[in-house]
Amino acid sequence: MARYKPIDMSPKLMSVDFTRQILPGSFEFALCYLIDHEMDLSAFDQRFRNDEGGAPAYAPALLLKIVLLAYSRGLVSSRTIESACQQNVLFMAVCGGATPHFTTLAAFVSGGGEALSQVFTQVLVVCDRQGLIGRQLFAIDGVKLPSNASKARSGTRKEFQREARKMERAVQRMLARHRQEDLLHTCEPSLRVREVRQLERLQQEAAKTRTWLQAYRDDRRGVRGAIRKSNRTDNESAKMATGKGVIQGYTGVAVVDDKQQILVAAQAPGGARAGTAGSRSGGRPGIPDRRHGLHGRCRV
Repeated sequence: MARYKPIDMSPKLMSVDFTRQILPGSFEFALCYLIDHEMDLSAFDQRFRNDEGGAPAYAPALLLKIVLLAYSRGLVSSRTIESACQQNVLFMAVCGGATPHFTTLAAFVSGGGEALSQVFTQVLVVCDRQGLIGRQLFAIDGVKLPSNASKARSGTRKEFQREARKMERAVQRMLARHRQEDLLHTCEPSLRVREVRQLERLQQEAAKTRTWLQAYRDDRRGVRGAIRKSNRTDNESAKMATGKGVIQGYTGVAVVDDKQQILVAAQAPGGARAGTAGSRSGGRPGIPDRRHGLHGRCRV
């Protein structure tokens, strides 16, 4: 019977040369080269004010490498990415042994804004310079994505005003009943505590609604000028029908070039006007049909 050498998978302590872990021809090699030599990341520097005081920050190039490498591996959770930087040799090599906290990674992604959009545009420019974009045929597809917002917080300004008045009237009734019960000494202490808590919740909710109405003085309008419901949790999202019911969310839309399947545009507008699955459109990259909710921000 054949005998084989055992495979030892137990933890080991060894020295690792990070530069030898990033092999030429691999995705991580191309990622590091592009970010270090082709990308202009100066837009990220405007977020920092620590040139004379404060602690040093993680370089945007480092965080961008970590996030994009994680996305290429299907890792989209900031906590999971943090663990990968601490335990995975490839991530250690890309980030030079740095271990940014998951809150740092989350803040970088959520606060990137226009700077991240510029990186996307620069990547398209590099791809076009390498002849990877055919400029002839594009596939547009969309999917409806739920947001972290409650459908119950949706409505028009008139509906929100009516809710605020209703809660304020309920508060006044409860206060009047409390005064009456204080005079007659008829309310049990346990019930009084519960009513006080309910009164505080109503007052807070009414105040939040009034604050929102002050911040958003106009109703949202649809494409044809009709009033659309706003959302007090996430006013950029919208109610939309799906195969599994109505959700509060966004329409994620992507445009892919036919030649090398390169993503040339992507947005998530808060509306249901997305491209039909499998639809095709000709034209230049980054200038898809506006009817599909895209705005041509990423040009080549």
